[in-house]
Amino acid sequence: MATLLIVQHVPTATVRTLADAVVEGARDDAIEGVDVVVRSALEADADDVLGADGYLLGTPANFGYMSGALKHFFDTIFLQAGGALGEDGDAEGTTSGTRKPWGLWVHGRYDTTGAVRSVESIVQALSWRRVAEVLEVLGDPGGTELAAARDLGGTLAANLMD
Repeated sequence: MATLLIVQHVPTATVRTLADAVVEGARDDAIEGVDVVVRSALEADADDVLGADGYLLGTPANFGYMSGALKHFFDTIFLQAGGALGEDGDAEGTTSGTRKPWGLWVHGRYDTTGAVRSVESIVQALSWRRVAEVLEVLGDPGGTELAAARDLGGTLAANLMD
């Protein structure tokens, strides 16, 4: 059975609503043979990452960056999960292993650009492959945004079906 690891930071009720929709989509009854594991960004570890076949990341945009919790997750798992740093200390993609699928949702009040960019730069160094457009939600999520969140969760899980 394939495993989809959802790593997210959900500090508010608004962000929790979005996160719940993502998980609901990943656990849709039409998706078979995929175990969905949900971890807080402060609790997920390298064993979770190494045991997963795909990843769905979620974060609020904080001061133009991903949440500190998601950054902590990356700091904790980066080297064990196959991340590579160039001689200048900048992240660079690795060529070993398989390119596992990943997706991202970001919630912000005014802007999500910096948060998306920061996550993408780290994931590039992990050599994962994005299989869905990033879901960027500004303000309170309504029906359209929640449906998109369910679709994102479903898309990532469906990518892991045999």
